[in-house]
Amino acid sequence: MSITGLQNGSDIRGRAIAYGNEPVTLGVNEAEKIGRSFAIWASGKTVTEPEKLTIAIGNDPRVTSGILKEALCRGICSTGASVTDTKLSSTPAMFMAVKLNPDINASVMITASHLPPDRNGFKFFTGEGGAGSGDIKKILEMCLPEDESVSNKSVSVNQPAGSAGGKTTVRDLNSAYFDHLVNSVTQRTGKDKPLKGFHIIVDAGNGSGGFFATKILERLGAVTTGSLYLEPDGMFPNHIPNPEDSTAITELCEAVVREKADMGIIFDTDVDRAAIVDSAGNPVARNELIALISAIMLEEYPGSWVVTDSITSSHLTTFIEEELGGHHHRFKRGYKNVINEAVRLNSERKKCHLAIETSGHAALKENFFLDDGAYLVTRILASASVMGPGKNITSLITGLRQPAEAKEFRINILSSDFAETGKRIIDTLGRHADTTDGWTRAKQNYEGVRIVCEADQGNGWFLLRMSLHDPVLPLNLESDQPGGIAVMVSGLIKLLKDDKDLDISALRN
Repeated sequence: MSITGLQNGSDIRGRAIAYGNEPVTLGVNEAEKIGRSFAIWASGKTVTEPEKLTIAIGNDPRVTSGILKEALCRGICSTGASVTDTKLSSTPAMFMAVKLNPDINASVMITASHLPPDRNGFKFFTGEGGAGSGDIKKILEMCLPEDESVSNKSVSVNQPAGSAGGKTTVRDLNSAYFDHLVNSVTQRTGKDKPLKGFHIIVDAGNGSGGFFATKILERLGAVTTGSLYLEPDGMFPNHIPNPEDSTAITELCEAVVREKADMGIIFDTDVDRAAIVDSAGNPVARNELIALISAIMLEEYPGSWVVTDSITSSHLTTFIEEELGGHHHRFKRGYKNVINEAVRLNSERKKCHLAIETSGHAALKENFFLDDGAYLVTRILASASVMGPGKNITSLITGLRQPAEAKEFRINILSSDFAETGKRIIDTLGRHADTTDGWTRAKQNYEGVRIVCEADQGNGWFLLRMSLHDPVLPLNLESDQPGGIAVMVSGLIKLLKDDKDLDISALRN
Protein backbone atom coordinates (compact mmCIF):
# COMPACT_ATOMS: atom_id res chain seq x y z
CA MET A 1 0.00 0.00 0.00
CA SER A 2 1.22 3.50 -0.83
CA ILE A 3 1.88 5.73 2.15
CA THR A 4 -0.95 7.99 0.97
CA GLY A 5 -3.34 5.13 1.79
CA LEU A 6 -2.74 5.79 5.50
CA GLN A 7 -5.07 8.79 5.39
CA ASN A 8 -8.21 8.35 7.47
CA GLY A 9 -10.07 11.61 7.01
CA SER A 10 -8.22 14.16 9.12
CA ASP A 11 -6.04 11.50 10.82
CA ILE A 12 -3.35 9.05 9.80
CA ARG A 13 -4.00 5.45 10.77
CA GLY A 14 -2.43 2.12 9.92
CA ARG A 15 -1.52 -1.34 11.14
CA ALA A 16 1.52 -1.08 13.40
CA ILE A 17 1.72 -4.80 14.28
CA ALA A 18 1.44 -7.59 11.69
CA TYR A 19 -1.73 -9.59 12.29
CA GLY A 20 -2.45 -12.85 10.44
CA ASN A 21 -1.94 -12.15 6.76
CA GLU A 22 -2.20 -8.40 7.28
CA PRO A 23 1.24 -6.70 7.05
CA VAL A 24 2.47 -3.62 8.89
CA THR A 25 1.44 -0.47 7.04
CA LEU A 26 2.54 2.11 9.62
CA GLY A 27 6.06 1.22 10.76
CA VAL A 28 9.25 3.10 11.58
CA ASN A 29 10.04 3.93 7.94
CA GLU A 30 6.64 5.48 7.37
CA ALA A 31 6.76 7.31 10.70
CA GLU A 32 10.15 8.87 9.97
CA LYS A 33 8.99 10.11 6.56
CA ILE A 34 5.79 11.48 8.04
CA GLY A 35 7.72 13.24 10.82
CA ARG A 36 9.91 14.98 8.27
CA SER A 37 7.04 16.01 6.03
CA PHE A 38 4.96 17.24 8.98
CA ALA A 39 7.83 19.45 10.17
CA ILE A 40 8.14 20.97 6.70
CA TRP A 41 4.37 21.43 6.45
CA ALA A 42 4.20 22.96 9.95
CA SER A 43 7.07 25.30 9.12
CA GLY A 44 5.07 26.67 6.20
CA LYS A 45 1.79 26.70 8.12
CA THR A 46 3.22 28.66 11.06
CA VAL A 47 5.65 30.75 8.96
CA THR A 48 8.50 29.58 11.19
CA GLU A 49 11.93 28.50 9.97
CA PRO A 50 12.52 24.80 10.69
CA GLU A 51 15.46 25.56 12.99
CA LYS A 52 13.15 27.73 15.15
CA LEU A 53 10.29 25.24 15.14
CA THR A 54 9.39 23.24 18.27
CA ILE A 55 6.92 20.38 17.93
CA ALA A 56 5.37 18.65 20.95
CA ILE A 57 4.65 14.92 20.76
CA GLY A 58 2.46 12.84 23.06
CA ASN A 59 1.09 9.34 22.84
CA ASP A 60 -1.57 6.98 24.12
CA PRO A 61 -0.37 3.75 25.82
CA ARG A 62 -0.31 1.50 22.73
CA VAL A 63 2.65 -0.85 22.68
CA THR A 64 3.89 0.55 19.36
CA SER A 65 3.76 4.20 20.41
CA GLY A 66 7.35 4.27 21.69
CA ILE A 67 9.03 2.97 18.55
CA LEU A 68 6.85 5.11 16.29
CA LYS A 69 7.64 8.17 18.40
CA GLU A 70 11.39 7.57 18.05
CA ALA A 71 11.03 7.39 14.27
CA LEU A 72 8.76 10.42 14.15
CA CYS A 73 11.30 12.40 16.19
CA ARG A 74 14.12 11.40 13.82
CA GLY A 75 12.13 12.69 10.88
CA ILE A 76 11.24 15.96 12.58
CA CYS A 77 14.77 16.59 13.86
CA SER A 78 16.25 15.88 10.41
CA THR A 79 14.73 19.18 9.27
CA GLY A 80 16.42 21.14 12.05
CA ALA A 81 13.23 21.38 14.11
CA SER A 82 13.18 20.36 17.78
CA VAL A 83 10.84 18.03 19.64
CA THR A 84 9.31 18.28 23.12
CA ASP A 85 8.25 14.82 24.29
CA THR A 86 5.32 14.92 26.73
CA LYS A 87 5.17 11.12 27.15
CA LEU A 88 1.70 9.69 27.91
CA SER A 89 -0.89 12.26 26.93
CA SER A 90 -4.31 12.81 25.40
CA THR A 91 -5.33 14.29 22.08
CA PRO A 92 -6.93 17.43 23.62
CA ALA A 93 -3.84 17.98 25.78
CA MET A 94 -1.64 17.96 22.69
CA PHE A 95 -3.68 20.68 21.03
CA MET A 96 -3.69 22.69 24.26
CA ALA A 97 0.08 22.27 24.42
CA VAL A 98 0.20 24.68 21.48
CA LYS A 99 -2.42 27.07 22.89
CA LEU A 100 -0.97 27.24 26.41
CA ASN A 101 2.77 27.31 25.61
CA PRO A 102 4.03 30.12 23.34
CA ASP A 103 7.25 28.24 22.57
CA ILE A 104 5.38 25.25 21.08
CA ASN A 105 4.54 25.79 17.40
CA ALA A 106 2.78 22.53 16.56
CA SER A 107 2.05 19.11 18.02
CA VAL A 108 1.43 15.46 17.23
CA MET A 109 -0.65 12.89 19.10
CA ILE A 110 0.23 9.25 18.50
CA THR A 111 -3.05 7.35 18.75
CA ALA A 112 -5.56 5.25 16.84
CA SER A 113 -8.45 6.21 19.12
CA HIS A 114 -10.66 3.20 19.95
CA LEU A 115 -9.13 0.84 17.35
CA PRO A 116 -7.51 -2.47 18.43
CA PRO A 117 -3.97 -2.60 19.90
CA ASP A 118 -2.35 -3.56 16.59
CA ARG A 119 -3.34 -0.21 15.03
CA ASN A 120 -1.79 3.19 15.56
CA GLY A 121 -1.81 6.61 13.98
CA PHE A 122 -1.13 10.33 14.18
CA LYS A 123 -3.18 13.49 14.75
CA PHE A 124 -1.61 16.88 14.01
CA PHE A 125 -2.20 20.35 15.43
CA THR A 126 -1.11 23.95 15.06
CA GLY A 127 -2.47 26.94 16.93
CA GLU A 128 -5.28 27.16 14.37
CA GLY A 129 -6.57 23.71 15.32
CA GLY A 130 -6.35 20.18 14.01
CA ALA A 131 -5.09 19.40 10.52
CA GLY A 132 -7.90 18.86 8.02
CA SER A 133 -8.22 16.12 5.44
CA GLY A 134 -6.62 18.35 2.79
CA ASP A 135 -3.66 18.97 5.09
CA ILE A 136 -3.22 15.24 5.73
CA LYS A 137 -3.27 14.61 1.99
CA LYS A 138 -0.47 17.13 1.48
CA ILE A 139 1.63 15.76 4.35
CA LEU A 140 1.43 12.23 2.98
CA GLU A 141 2.07 13.31 -0.60
CA MET A 142 5.26 14.95 0.62
CA CYS A 143 6.45 11.49 1.73
CA LEU A 144 6.38 10.09 -1.80
CA PRO A 145 9.54 9.70 -3.92
CA GLU A 146 10.19 12.67 -6.19
CA ASP A 147 8.94 10.84 -9.27
CA GLU A 148 5.62 10.19 -7.49
CA SER A 149 5.25 13.34 -5.37
CA VAL A 150 2.77 15.95 -6.46
CA SER A 151 5.40 18.67 -6.44
CA ASN A 152 3.12 21.23 -8.04
CA LYS A 153 0.73 20.84 -5.10
CA SER A 154 3.07 20.33 -2.18
CA VAL A 155 6.71 20.30 -1.22
CA SER A 156 8.51 16.95 -1.45
CA VAL A 157 10.49 15.82 1.58
CA ASN A 158 13.33 15.14 -0.82
CA GLN A 159 13.90 18.87 -1.02
CA PRO A 160 16.23 20.51 1.54
CA ALA A 161 14.48 21.79 4.64
CA GLY A 162 17.03 23.50 6.85
CA SER A 163 20.05 22.10 8.61
CA ALA A 164 19.69 18.77 10.40
CA GLY A 165 20.33 18.44 14.08
CA GLY A 166 17.14 19.36 15.96
CA LYS A 167 17.00 18.10 19.55
CA THR A 168 14.47 16.09 21.54
CA THR A 169 13.78 17.00 25.18
CA VAL A 170 11.29 15.60 27.70
CA ARG A 171 8.95 18.09 29.37
CA ASP A 172 5.64 18.07 31.22
CA LEU A 173 3.06 19.96 29.17
CA ASN A 174 0.06 18.09 30.55
CA SER A 175 -0.11 19.86 33.91
CA ALA A 176 -1.08 23.14 32.29
CA TYR A 177 -3.92 21.33 30.51
CA PHE A 178 -5.07 19.78 33.81
CA ASP A 179 -5.13 23.27 35.35
CA HIS A 180 -7.18 24.47 32.38
CA LEU A 181 -9.81 21.78 33.05
CA VAL A 182 -9.93 22.41 36.79
CA ASN A 183 -10.21 26.16 36.29
CA SER A 184 -13.09 25.68 33.86
CA VAL A 185 -15.12 24.34 36.82
CA THR A 186 -13.82 26.45 39.72
CA GLN A 187 -14.11 29.74 37.87
CA ARG A 188 -17.62 28.91 36.69
CA THR A 189 -18.80 27.85 40.16
CA GLY A 190 -16.75 30.24 42.28
CA LYS A 191 -15.65 27.36 44.53
CA ASP A 192 -12.29 25.64 45.02
CA LYS A 193 -13.92 22.27 45.78
CA PRO A 194 -17.26 22.41 43.96
CA LEU A 195 -17.54 18.60 43.80
CA LYS A 196 -17.15 18.02 47.54
CA GLY A 197 -19.67 15.36 48.54
CA PHE A 198 -19.83 13.85 45.05
CA HIS A 199 -18.87 10.25 44.30
CA ILE A 200 -17.89 9.90 40.64
CA ILE A 201 -16.58 6.79 38.89
CA VAL A 202 -14.25 7.02 35.90
CA ASP A 203 -13.69 4.25 33.36
CA ALA A 204 -10.56 5.03 31.34
CA GLY A 205 -10.45 1.61 29.65
CA ASN A 206 -6.66 1.45 30.26
CA GLY A 207 -6.25 4.34 27.82
CA SER A 208 -4.94 7.86 28.46
CA GLY A 209 -7.89 9.09 30.53
CA GLY A 210 -6.97 7.82 33.99
CA PHE A 211 -5.69 11.30 34.87
CA PHE A 212 -9.27 12.57 35.06
CA ALA A 213 -9.91 10.77 38.34
CA THR A 214 -6.78 11.89 40.19
CA LYS A 215 -5.77 15.15 38.49
CA ILE A 216 -9.22 16.63 37.94
CA LEU A 217 -12.01 15.10 40.03
CA GLU A 218 -10.08 14.66 43.26
CA ARG A 219 -8.68 18.20 43.00
CA LEU A 220 -12.29 19.38 42.68
CA GLY A 221 -13.24 17.51 45.85
CA ALA A 222 -14.91 14.39 44.45
CA VAL A 223 -14.45 10.83 45.70
CA THR A 224 -13.45 8.43 42.90
CA THR A 225 -13.31 5.05 44.65
CA GLY A 226 -14.55 2.20 42.47
CA SER A 227 -13.16 3.74 39.29
CA LEU A 228 -12.27 1.30 36.53
CA TYR A 229 -9.13 0.64 34.51
CA LEU A 230 -7.28 3.86 35.22
CA GLU A 231 -3.87 2.25 34.65
CA PRO A 232 -2.52 2.68 31.09
CA ASP A 233 -2.17 -0.63 29.25
CA GLY A 234 -1.71 -0.58 25.49
CA MET A 235 -3.23 -4.04 25.05
CA PHE A 236 -6.55 -2.83 26.53
CA PRO A 237 -7.09 -6.10 28.43
CA ASN A 238 -10.50 -5.31 29.93
CA HIS A 239 -12.55 -3.74 27.15
CA ILE A 240 -12.21 -1.43 24.19
CA PRO A 241 -11.83 2.18 25.41
CA ASN A 242 -14.89 3.43 23.57
CA PRO A 243 -17.96 5.26 24.94
CA GLU A 244 -20.04 3.50 22.28
CA ASP A 245 -18.94 -0.02 23.26
CA SER A 246 -21.88 -1.86 24.85
CA THR A 247 -19.68 -4.01 27.10
CA ALA A 248 -17.84 -0.98 28.46
CA ILE A 249 -20.93 1.13 29.09
CA THR A 250 -22.77 -1.77 30.75
CA GLU A 251 -19.90 -2.35 33.15
CA LEU A 252 -19.82 1.34 34.07
CA CYS A 253 -23.59 1.39 34.64
CA GLU A 254 -23.29 -1.58 37.00
CA ALA A 255 -20.40 0.07 38.87
CA VAL A 256 -22.36 3.30 39.41
CA VAL A 257 -25.30 1.36 40.88
CA ARG A 258 -23.05 -0.89 42.97
CA GLU A 259 -21.07 2.02 44.42
CA LYS A 260 -24.15 4.26 44.78
CA ALA A 261 -22.23 6.93 42.87
CA ASP A 262 -23.57 10.25 41.63
CA MET A 263 -22.18 9.82 38.13
CA GLY A 264 -20.04 7.64 35.89
CA ILE A 265 -17.70 8.94 33.18
CA ILE A 266 -16.21 6.94 30.30
CA PHE A 267 -13.58 8.09 27.80
CA ASP A 268 -12.18 6.68 24.60
CA THR A 269 -8.46 5.90 24.38
CA ASP A 270 -7.22 9.42 23.64
CA VAL A 271 -9.95 11.32 25.56
CA ASP A 272 -11.44 13.29 22.69
CA ARG A 273 -14.76 11.47 23.21
CA ALA A 274 -16.82 10.83 26.33
CA ALA A 275 -20.17 9.71 27.67
CA ILE A 276 -21.65 9.63 31.16
CA VAL A 277 -23.88 7.44 33.30
CA ASP A 278 -26.43 9.07 35.62
CA SER A 279 -26.94 8.26 39.30
CA ALA A 280 -29.63 5.69 38.45
CA GLY A 281 -27.17 3.73 36.30
CA ASN A 282 -28.58 4.88 32.96
CA PRO A 283 -26.20 5.68 30.10
CA VAL A 284 -26.32 9.24 28.79
CA ALA A 285 -24.87 9.04 25.31
CA ARG A 286 -25.69 9.87 21.70
CA ASN A 287 -28.93 11.92 21.51
CA GLU A 288 -29.26 12.14 25.30
CA LEU A 289 -25.70 13.47 25.70
CA ILE A 290 -26.28 16.03 22.96
CA ALA A 291 -29.53 17.09 24.62
CA LEU A 292 -27.82 17.43 28.00
CA ILE A 293 -24.92 19.62 26.88
CA SER A 294 -27.33 21.59 24.67
CA ALA A 295 -29.50 22.33 27.71
CA ILE A 296 -26.43 23.55 29.60
CA MET A 297 -25.07 25.68 26.75
CA LEU A 298 -28.41 27.17 25.70
CA GLU A 299 -29.07 28.34 29.24
CA GLU A 300 -25.89 30.41 29.00
CA TYR A 301 -26.23 31.29 25.31
CA PRO A 302 -29.99 31.48 24.68
CA GLY A 303 -31.18 31.28 21.09
CA SER A 304 -27.85 30.01 19.76
CA TRP A 305 -27.22 27.22 17.26
CA VAL A 306 -26.25 23.60 17.94
CA VAL A 307 -24.55 21.72 15.11
CA THR A 308 -24.77 17.91 15.11
CA ASP A 309 -24.08 15.12 12.66
CA SER A 310 -26.72 13.72 10.33
CA ILE A 311 -28.04 10.75 12.32
CA THR A 312 -29.47 12.59 15.30
CA SER A 313 -33.10 12.05 16.25
CA SER A 314 -36.01 14.19 15.09
CA HIS A 315 -37.01 14.32 18.76
CA LEU A 316 -33.66 15.97 19.52
CA THR A 317 -34.52 18.73 17.07
CA THR A 318 -37.87 19.24 18.81
CA PHE A 319 -36.17 19.35 22.22
CA ILE A 320 -33.50 21.86 21.17
CA GLU A 321 -35.86 24.15 19.29
CA GLU A 322 -39.16 23.91 21.19
CA GLU A 323 -38.02 23.06 24.74
CA LEU A 324 -34.75 24.99 24.85
CA GLY A 325 -35.42 27.77 22.34
CA GLY A 326 -32.28 27.10 20.29
CA HIS A 327 -31.62 26.23 16.66
CA HIS A 328 -30.62 22.71 15.59
CA HIS A 329 -28.48 22.40 12.46
CA ARG A 330 -28.10 18.75 11.44
CA PHE A 331 -25.02 18.41 9.21
CA LYS A 332 -22.67 15.71 7.88
CA ARG A 333 -21.01 12.89 9.80
CA GLY A 334 -17.37 13.40 10.78
CA TYR A 335 -16.30 15.50 13.74
CA LYS A 336 -14.26 17.87 11.58
CA ASN A 337 -17.28 18.43 9.33
CA VAL A 338 -19.42 19.31 12.34
CA ILE A 339 -16.78 21.63 13.81
CA ASN A 340 -16.09 23.38 10.50
CA GLU A 341 -19.81 23.93 9.99
CA ALA A 342 -20.09 25.53 13.44
CA VAL A 343 -17.21 27.86 12.55
CA ARG A 344 -18.94 28.70 9.27
CA LEU A 345 -22.21 29.56 11.02
CA ASN A 346 -20.37 31.94 13.33
CA SER A 347 -18.74 33.59 10.33
CA GLU A 348 -22.28 34.28 9.08
CA ARG A 349 -23.19 35.82 12.47
CA LYS A 350 -25.31 32.85 13.48
CA LYS A 351 -24.12 32.41 17.03
CA CYS A 352 -23.02 28.80 17.55
CA HIS A 353 -21.31 27.64 20.75
CA LEU A 354 -21.60 23.85 20.39
CA ALA A 355 -20.67 21.30 17.73
CA ILE A 356 -21.20 17.65 18.68
CA GLU A 357 -21.43 14.22 17.06
CA THR A 358 -23.49 11.31 18.36
CA SER A 359 -20.19 9.42 18.82
CA GLY A 360 -19.29 11.73 21.72
CA HIS A 361 -17.01 14.16 19.87
CA ALA A 362 -17.98 17.55 21.32
CA ALA A 363 -16.39 20.92 20.61
CA LEU A 364 -17.26 24.19 22.35
CA LYS A 365 -16.49 27.62 20.98
CA GLU A 366 -15.23 28.75 24.40
CA ASN A 367 -12.65 25.93 24.22
CA PHE A 368 -11.30 26.81 20.76
CA PHE A 369 -13.78 24.40 19.09
CA LEU A 370 -11.50 21.57 20.18
CA ASP A 371 -13.21 18.18 20.37
CA ASP A 372 -12.35 17.42 23.97
CA GLY A 373 -14.19 14.72 25.92
CA ALA A 374 -12.67 15.89 29.21
CA TYR A 375 -13.77 19.50 28.71
CA LEU A 376 -17.26 18.32 27.76
CA VAL A 377 -17.46 16.44 31.06
CA THR A 378 -16.18 19.41 33.09
CA ARG A 379 -18.99 21.52 31.61
CA ILE A 380 -21.51 18.91 32.78
CA LEU A 381 -19.84 18.66 36.19
CA ALA A 382 -20.08 22.42 36.71
CA SER A 383 -23.84 22.20 36.26
CA ALA A 384 -24.06 19.09 38.45
CA SER A 385 -22.19 20.88 41.24
CA VAL A 386 -24.84 23.60 41.35
CA MET A 387 -27.55 20.94 41.64
CA GLY A 388 -25.63 19.21 44.45
CA PRO A 389 -24.84 15.56 45.33
CA GLY A 390 -27.72 13.12 45.08
CA LYS A 391 -29.42 15.02 42.25
CA ASN A 392 -29.74 13.39 38.85
CA ILE A 393 -28.21 15.49 36.08
CA THR A 394 -30.66 13.98 33.57
CA SER A 395 -33.43 16.04 35.15
CA LEU A 396 -32.26 18.66 32.64
CA ILE A 397 -33.49 16.53 29.72
CA THR A 398 -36.80 15.16 30.96
CA GLY A 399 -38.46 16.90 28.00
CA LEU A 400 -36.51 14.82 25.46
CA ARG A 401 -38.88 12.31 23.90
CA GLN A 402 -37.51 8.82 23.23
CA PRO A 403 -38.39 6.72 20.16
CA ALA A 404 -40.02 3.33 20.61
CA GLU A 405 -37.30 1.76 18.44
CA ALA A 406 -33.92 2.73 17.01
CA LYS A 407 -31.60 0.66 14.84
CA GLU A 408 -28.57 0.91 12.55
CA PHE A 409 -27.84 -1.48 9.67
CA ARG A 410 -24.77 -1.59 7.43
CA ILE A 411 -25.49 -2.52 3.81
CA ASN A 412 -22.39 -3.77 2.00
CA ILE A 413 -21.67 -2.51 -1.52
CA LEU A 414 -20.36 -5.30 -3.76
CA SER A 415 -19.22 -3.33 -6.82
CA SER A 416 -15.63 -2.13 -7.22
CA ASP A 417 -16.72 1.47 -7.78
CA PHE A 418 -18.54 1.66 -4.45
CA ALA A 419 -18.73 5.46 -4.41
CA GLU A 420 -20.61 5.58 -7.69
CA THR A 421 -22.89 2.72 -6.64
CA GLY A 422 -23.64 4.40 -3.33
CA LYS A 423 -24.54 7.65 -5.07
CA ARG A 424 -26.81 5.79 -7.49
CA ILE A 425 -28.65 3.99 -4.69
CA ILE A 426 -29.15 7.17 -2.69
CA ASP A 427 -30.44 9.04 -5.77
CA THR A 428 -32.80 6.16 -6.59
CA LEU A 429 -34.16 6.13 -3.04
CA GLY A 430 -34.75 9.87 -3.11
CA ARG A 431 -36.69 9.70 -6.36
CA HIS A 432 -38.69 6.74 -5.03
CA ALA A 433 -39.61 8.70 -1.92
CA ASP A 434 -40.95 11.53 -4.06
CA THR A 435 -43.56 9.19 -5.56
CA THR A 436 -44.37 7.00 -2.54
CA ASP A 437 -47.37 7.78 -0.36
CA GLY A 438 -46.38 8.24 3.27
CA TRP A 439 -42.69 8.93 2.48
CA THR A 440 -41.35 12.49 2.46
CA ARG A 441 -37.81 13.72 2.02
CA ALA A 442 -36.56 15.78 4.96
CA LYS A 443 -36.48 19.44 3.94
CA GLN A 444 -33.02 20.12 5.35
CA ASN A 445 -30.53 17.35 4.76
CA TYR A 446 -26.82 17.51 3.97
CA GLU A 447 -25.85 13.84 3.75
CA GLY A 448 -27.40 10.88 1.96
CA VAL A 449 -31.19 10.88 1.91
CA ARG A 450 -33.39 11.21 5.01
CA ILE A 451 -37.00 10.03 4.71
CA VAL A 452 -39.82 10.85 7.11
CA CYS A 453 -42.44 8.08 7.25
CA GLU A 454 -46.09 8.52 8.22
CA ALA A 455 -47.87 6.22 10.68
CA ASP A 456 -48.87 3.52 8.17
CA GLN A 457 -45.32 3.50 6.77
CA GLY A 458 -43.49 3.05 10.07
CA ASN A 459 -44.15 6.28 11.97
CA GLY A 460 -40.57 7.52 12.09
CA TRP A 461 -37.63 8.30 9.85
CA PHE A 462 -34.61 6.67 8.24
CA LEU A 463 -31.35 7.98 6.79
CA LEU A 464 -29.31 6.15 4.13
CA ARG A 465 -25.84 7.56 3.57
CA MET A 466 -22.39 6.64 2.36
CA SER A 467 -19.77 5.56 4.90
CA LEU A 468 -16.92 8.04 5.25
CA HIS A 469 -14.29 5.44 4.36
CA ASP A 470 -15.78 2.00 3.61
CA PRO A 471 -17.83 0.34 0.81
CA VAL A 472 -20.89 0.47 3.03
CA LEU A 473 -24.25 2.24 3.15
CA PRO A 474 -25.13 2.81 6.83
CA LEU A 475 -28.87 2.91 7.45
CA ASN A 476 -30.19 4.57 10.61
CA LEU A 477 -33.86 4.25 11.57
CA GLU A 478 -36.12 5.44 14.39
CA SER A 479 -39.80 4.72 14.94
CA ASP A 480 -42.36 5.93 17.47
CA GLN A 481 -44.32 2.69 17.38
CA PRO A 482 -43.31 -0.92 18.13
CA GLY A 483 -42.71 -2.75 14.87
CA GLY A 484 -42.32 0.48 12.92
CA ILE A 485 -38.72 -0.23 11.91
CA ALA A 486 -39.78 -3.56 10.39
CA VAL A 487 -42.32 -1.70 8.26
CA MET A 488 -39.71 0.76 6.98
CA VAL A 489 -37.18 -2.01 6.33
CA SER A 490 -39.80 -3.99 4.40
CA GLY A 491 -40.31 -1.05 2.07
CA LEU A 492 -36.58 -0.72 1.51
CA ILE A 493 -36.17 -4.42 0.76
CA LYS A 494 -38.82 -4.19 -1.97
CA LEU A 495 -36.89 -1.33 -3.55
CA LEU A 496 -33.38 -2.80 -3.27
CA LYS A 497 -33.85 -6.58 -3.49
CA ASP A 498 -32.96 -6.91 -7.18
CA ASP A 499 -29.86 -4.68 -7.12
CA LYS A 500 -26.85 -6.95 -7.74
CA ASP A 501 -24.41 -4.34 -6.44
CA LEU A 502 -25.80 -4.60 -2.90
CA ASP A 503 -25.78 -7.20 -0.14
CA ILE A 504 -28.99 -6.56 1.80
CA SER A 505 -28.77 -9.71 3.94
CA ALA A 506 -28.50 -7.49 7.04
CA LEU A 507 -31.95 -6.11 6.26
CA ARG A 508 -33.45 -9.53 5.52
CA ASN A 509 -32.16 -10.92 8.81
